[in-house]
Amino acid sequence: MISGARPSLPVLKPQLPDGVRIYAISDIHGCAHLLQPMLRVIDADVAHRRPPYAIEIFMGDYIDRGPDTRATLDILVERSRRGNAVFLKGNHEAFLVRIFEDPSLFEDWIGVGGAQTMMSYGLAPPDLRRDEPATVLRDLIRAMPTEHLEFLDNLRLSFTCGDFFFVHAGVRPGVPLAEQTERDLLWIREEFLRSDEQFGKYIVHGHTPVRSAEFLANRVNIDTGAYATGNLTLMSIQGSRMLAV
Repeated sequence: MISGARPSLPVLKPQLPDGVRIYAISDIHGCAHLLQPMLRVIDADVAHRRPPYAIEIFMGDYIDRGPDTRATLDILVERSRRGNAVFLKGNHEAFLVRIFEDPSLFEDWIGVGGAQTMMSYGLAPPDLRRDEPATVLRDLIRAMPTEHLEFLDNLRLSFTCGDFFFVHAGVRPGVPLAEQTERDLLWIREEFLRSDEQFGKYIVHGHTPVRSAEFLANRVNIDTGAYATGNLTLMSIQGSRMLAV
């Protein structure tokens, strides 16, 4: 069962609709060994609390850097069959799809953890001096199960429930939420992180690693750098109460 200290929140607390309980996880980065225990925590918490509506939100960057992208996607594809999960796109998923279309970016992808993804599908790390990127990428596409490719193709950019807006990276200050660009939703950092603007919704995001979940008046960051720290954060929300473990 999820428990933890109540964070410091704005005076006007964001609220979920009655009966809705949300569980959010971000930036798994191939750490299937950390994801599985968190899913067991969710299942135990749902069994204990029996909320009328339990929604699981996975906020992108499922792949790269960590040791087992393939197992992570296997787990998430299976989880999707329950019908109560939302899967958002992260910049790493967007980048992988882009290099399938533009192999000239292959070396950049390897530099941000792509080799670990390849190895999880049984492929050898590429020799950047000799291997032809287009050939290596064709091998990767052949090695990836169809359901993994379909999963990556069907990711959402954001999800709204009540007073909360869930997104991978953040939003651009001064731009209405409905008019945000995909690039900002997946990649933005400093302009968003420095802003004290009230964005119209309370933003739940990842993308920029922090030591522990960072609760601020206008946003909460739940990316705790799982692949580097071994700490994958799970956040629960019900009513106006937010807890992170």
